[in-house]
Amino acid sequence: MQKTIFITGASSGLGKTTAKLFHSKGWKVIATVRNPEKETELDQFENIKVFKLDVSKKEELENTVFEILKNYSVDVVLNNAGYGLIGPLEAFSDEQIQRQIETNLMGVIRVTKAFTPYFRAKNEGVFINITSTFGLMGFPTCSVYSATKFAVDGFSECMAYELAQFNVKVKVVAPGGIQTDFAGRSLDGAFHESYQKLISKVQEGYSPEQVAKYSKPEDIAQTIFEAATDEKEQLRYVAGKDANELYSERMKNGVENQVQKVRSGFVF
Repeated sequence: MQKTIFITGASSGLGKTTAKLFHSKGWKVIATVRNPEKETELDQFENIKVFKLDVSKKEELENTVFEILKNYSVDVVLNNAGYGLIGPLEAFSDEQIQRQIETNLMGVIRVTKAFTPYFRAKNEGVFINITSTFGLMGFPTCSVYSATKFAVDGFSECMAYELAQFNVKVKVVAPGGIQTDFAGRSLDGAFHESYQKLISKVQEGYSPEQVAKYSKPEDIAQTIFEAATDEKEQLRYVAGKDANELYSERMKNGVENQVQKVRSGFVF
């Protein structure tokens, strides 16, 4: 029987790549994007249906999910929509912080809440939430972004326990760097001159030379497909060589060691 995956943030990058991978595996894909009128690729596939959805808009989200569940059977929900907010905390406006939380955290919570009664009644289903390496470890200039990703990780763990009684799985995929246009398309930021040295060092991680070393989106999409189909009781999937190396170092050396590096001027 053909299965169906619902994906948020499918207009580009990892979301679009994942949509195409699941389609190639014989799945029906419900791809949601903020601006469907600009989508010229996914809507050409027979088994990919494109819907308008901005996860930061509560009423639109609830109405879209309601309409989809009237017409489609959904097996997997992929909470992928999100963006990065980069810079020192004291440089951010309150509006920037609120927008980051609305999209990266509240979007995941609301989508999950909207689908939970359906999966509970169905007595099966899988939620996969995309976090980040920075949802498992802290990094300078990523305070609010990491706050949302840490929160999604904790939310996911709680929901995995909460929904286990209904045979519903909740999983987290935490990628490292990905070779997409994330740094240009999906970043917001702010500058503060007191942090210029630190910001310059962090920006090295977004250089073309560094991005070339990151995982390909197809590799991360394959991890998502594995999480959706392996039937394991596994919560976290750390995805990408750099992600696993960073996370291993974090677990081995601890927070105090990393903070000391910053204080000594050797920023990561």
